[in-house]
Parts: sequence; structure tokens; C-alpha cells
Amino acid sequence: MSEQLSLSAETRDRVGKGASRALRREGRVPAVIYGNKQDPVSIHVEEKALVKALMTGHFFNSVVMVEGAAKSAVRTLPKDVAFDPVTDRPVHVDFLRISEHAKVTVAVPVVFSDEEESRGIKRGGVLNIVRHELELVCDAAEIPEQIEISLKGLDIGDSVHISQVKLPKGTASAIDDRDFTVATLIAPSAMKSEVQEAAAEEAALAEEAAAEHAAEAEATEGGAPEGETAGETPAEGEGEAKGE
Repeated sequence: MSEQLSLSAETRDRVGKGASRALRREGRVPAVIYGNKQDPVSIHVEEKALVKALMTGHFFNSVVMVEGAAKSAVRTLPKDVAFDPVTDRPVHVDFLRISEHAKVTVAVPVVFSDEEESRGIKRGGVLNIVRHELELVCDAAEIPEQIEISLKGLDIGDSVHISQVKLPKGTASAIDDRDFTVATLIAPSAMKSEVQEAAAEEAALAEEAAAEHAAEAEATEGGAPEGETAGETPAEGEGEAKGE
């Protein structure tokens, strides 16, 4: 289960660009808590504490208890963090207010194991990860920290689809209308090059054979010089005037 995080916050008396800029100069990040059929609450959190939470690597699939914004801690799920395009510092955060056992949709990172038991990887195959995260629907109190997928027995050309992934009990894929690909095991560049060279050689041979066949057909059907019959030669002296 994903770790539960905590952030201290204070309510904002003023909103707007000017007030937000003033907060950022003081090392605070404006934020809002919304959802669960309650009015939104404007707050601000300490930038250093927020960055530390972001650095855990599982901020967006963790329950964050926001303390100080109400009489009791507010259970939330981070939904969005806006960053400054120049400094890359966080400038605003959105928190979704949730109940303890609410059904939530989260992006959970994927990790792969048992590489040493994959025949394809032993042969030099390369793991092509199509989805680094899975969109999952689960209980807010049971959010998985990560989804582990075994590569045991996989060979070059094999794929891992969502139907093959073992999800925790009570967890389901948010995408349920297709059996999408999570990862594939592809041939290494050297093997690809050999296949491409073999295909090119085969195509060249086929083209050469086709050209030879066309030349033979032309010689058989109408290749003799105009006015002659194929297989015959003009008689000596034919066309010369008598007595010359």
C-alpha cells in the first residue's frame, strides 16, 4: 500500500495573482482543496515540504493529510501541481478531498522483475516499456505503491497486456474497453539489422530473377530483328542484283 503523507497548511485570506506572488516570495505555495460535495478551500503550504513530498516519487498516488486548513486533518489526493516554466518551482497545487474508503483513480508506477529468467533478455532482447504507469481504480485506503510485473519466460516478440497483469485485490484498470499493451520484448539492434539485410538480399535476388525471366520472354516472343524469322539467317547474296 502506498505511504500516507502529511502537509501542514494555512488558509488564504486573499486570492489572486498579487496575493499568490507575495506568498511565493515567502516560500509558500498557493493551493486549493475541493470536491466531496463541499466548498473549495484556498490554502498555502510550505514550498520545501511540498518539494520533499514530490521527491518521494509517489506523491500523486498517495493520500495526503492536509493539516491546519480545518479543525481536523483533511484527507486528500493530489490531482495537479503547476510548475514555473523557467525555474521549475511549484507554483500551485490542487488537492481533491476524499472520504476514507472512496473509490479513486490513480496513476501507479510499473516495475519489472525476473529479468534473469527471461529467455528473450538472455538472448539480448530489449524491454520496450509502453506504459510506465497504470491508471487504476481502487479504494483510497488501499492505493498500491507500485505494480510489479514478472518477465519470467518471456521471449523476443512477446508482449505483456493488461489482462496478464496481476492487480491487487479490489483494484481494477481504469481502462476497461481494450486489452492494451504494457510492454513488449523486442529484438536488439544487431538482430534487427541482420533481419533487414536478409530481407533486402532476398528482395534483390527476386528482382534479378524477375528481370532475367522478362528478358527470356522477350527473346522468345519477338526478339528477332525486324524482317527475319527467329532461328533463321538471310541467304548469302540475297537482295543482290544478278550479274553484279
